[in-house]
Amino acid sequence: MLGKAKNHRRDQVTVSVEELVPADHFLRTIDTMIDFQFIEEKLAAYYSPTIGRPSIPPITLFKMMFIGYFYGIRSERQLEKELQTNVAYRWFLGLSLTDRIPDHSTISWNRQTRFLDTTVFEDIFNAIVHQAEGHGLVDGRILVSDSTHVKANANKNKFLRKAKSPKVPAYLAELEAEVQADREKEGKKRSDPKERKPADPAMTRISRTDPDSGFMMRDGKPQGFFYLDHRTVDAKYNIITDTYITPGNVHDADPYLDRLEVQRATFDFPVEAVALDAGYFTGYLCKKLEEQGIYAVMGYRRYGKSRRYLPKRKFRYIASKKAYVCPMGCMLTYRLTDREGYRQYRSRPQDCQGCPMRETCFSPAASSRLISRLIWEDGKDRARARKRTKTGKALYHLRSQTIERSFGDAKELHGFRYTRYRGHPSVQAQAHLTAACQNMKKIALYLAKRSA
Repeated sequence: MLGKAKNHRRDQVTVSVEELVPADHFLRTIDTMIDFQFIEEKLAAYYSPTIGRPSIPPITLFKMMFIGYFYGIRSERQLEKELQTNVAYRWFLGLSLTDRIPDHSTISWNRQTRFLDTTVFEDIFNAIVHQAEGHGLVDGRILVSDSTHVKANANKNKFLRKAKSPKVPAYLAELEAEVQADREKEGKKRSDPKERKPADPAMTRISRTDPDSGFMMRDGKPQGFFYLDHRTVDAKYNIITDTYITPGNVHDADPYLDRLEVQRATFDFPVEAVALDAGYFTGYLCKKLEEQGIYAVMGYRRYGKSRRYLPKRKFRYIASKKAYVCPMGCMLTYRLTDREGYRQYRSRPQDCQGCPMRETCFSPAASSRLISRLIWEDGKDRARARKRTKTGKALYHLRSQTIERSFGDAKELHGFRYTRYRGHPSVQAQAHLTAACQNMKKIALYLAKRSA
């Protein structure tokens, strides 16, 4: 018998939100496993206890934001609409079916005004990491770091050209001191630091829409205005321990040591090993990690056969003789250490004059082969060797299971492929809230599985 549709839209029933939300709903797991009381403690200083009208409770306000990040709802207007109609969202906020949902402008005003230039978002992220530590999900022994590009809310065709401010490496003083010591050790006279001339300023593109972003031009990456999320995860359960936003034209290795120190200071991590990709493979980084007793495994690039002349890797370095040996057995001996921190090794012209590999080794205009070796190259050699060991291969393989997966989840599930807002402080807040929600999700699901 064909049934006839009935309209029950105006039926009035007595039911609570508690009855309508399934017992195994994800938000029930979050509410059970995550302690949100820390939010009220950290935000109490930003509210007056006596002046003004009663506000939305801070826990409710941030739970609204968390819902947006849990489910990848990028618009605060759309978030308000979803909160009005979704029963599970109402349950998570502690609201009934008839309670009024706070206006989207309330979220925007608090984010843009009350909390923008504060450490609130970072404090919330750190508090979640501390909870993960308390549950034994983080130990800080092995950390995996990388960066990913996040598309800025800016048109790549609307920009101004400005001269770059001269970039002075943070390690310049340390490098110059080691250069002078190396020259004295080899019997060379000290170089005059005053001879260093500033290079002509290069031009860069500054977005008219979001000047804090950076124009990114990398091989295999899209061109345009981006931010970079420099992220670190703990290898034990892939909990995010740091997320740091920079413009898209900042080198991966530039903020790494500072962010590593922040994690050690904030969470008291006993870091034993780190796994990094080739973007971090610099002599200074290898040197500093070794000085801190950290077992560093890094990827490195090997150039193909497209180069015109014989590559440096075909020459064998002999540390005991402080010289290179070419494929034909001739020695390239030490000449000097330049102000950039490179030791120069040169062959004898008479050795190269009748060499059968002369045409493929160096330019016809030169009389001998020159090879440069960074004074910190020994640390890079040891990093290369560690990468080839069984332990090094296992550590480097962790990247695909940890940091790469973390970035993939952030972009596919939590709306982190694009920035929601403009300006560095707002994008940094987005990064902290995205990472905090990813951590909460992982903590809650793991604890639920462990207690089952």
